[in-house]
Amino acid sequence: MTTGELKQMADRLRLDVVETIHYVEDGHPGPCMSIAEIITVLYFSEMNIHPEEPRWPLRDRCILSKGHACPIQYAAMARRGYFSPDELKKLRKLEGILQGHPDMNKTPGIDSVSGSLGNGVGIGLGIALGCRMQGIDNYVYVIIGDGEQQEGVVWEAAMAAAKHNAGNLIVLADCNNNQSGGKVTELSSLYPAHEKWGSFHWHVQVIDGHDVDAIKNAIANAKAVKDRPSYIECRTVKGRNIPYMENNNAWHKRVPTAKEVEIARKHLGGTV
Repeated sequence: MTTGELKQMADRLRLDVVETIHYVEDGHPGPCMSIAEIITVLYFSEMNIHPEEPRWPLRDRCILSKGHACPIQYAAMARRGYFSPDELKKLRKLEGILQGHPDMNKTPGIDSVSGSLGNGVGIGLGIALGCRMQGIDNYVYVIIGDGEQQEGVVWEAAMAAAKHNAGNLIVLADCNNNQSGGKVTELSSLYPAHEKWGSFHWHVQVIDGHDVDAIKNAIANAKAVKDRPSYIECRTVKGRNIPYMENNNAWHKRVPTAKEVEIARKHLGGTV
């Protein structure tokens, strides 16, 4: 995909999320919007995957540690061909395959359960080391939030990844400075997060998380570093590109009304 096509797809996925959460009357829209470009670049540009063969052994892996944002991952997977887009209407329903948090036992193409915040880096490290031991030349991408980096298990995994020179592990951090309880900067001393990761001997980059070319370039840079895991700090905006959601923490978990869905459609109408 071209840069323009990737941007358009990111907004298409945003609208998919708004429509889906409105339809099923449950979900976390705000956290989805801040990772739209990250998810788009991974699924439509960077990851080596075979949607028609979800368990292909040589595939790249994507672990969504901030599992509550799974509606946008599901939207990308539907458009990539893992399952029918009609499944989105059964999100969080007993008869559907799309759980409220990712579940590898229910959904084809999901590589790990998640949702218990902080565990994605450790899970990703285990998969990365396992693939390396089997001689598989692939990459494991882990998407984490900034708030979940308050969990101590994140830093245990970070230390272990550096110790084992996990060059096939790439962490993309959605740093929008919002979490369910308020501003990250007001609730913890996380920032500057990239300096902390650097002190753990990770390869570190800081980028605009809504710039698809910046994301692609950062991933290319990360792949060039073979002896260290990589941390890409993506500066983002919660609720990005939905006017009433942007930087509004009330939209961490909230259902858009029919009127709000129409506002989103009109706002994104020129790009999707």
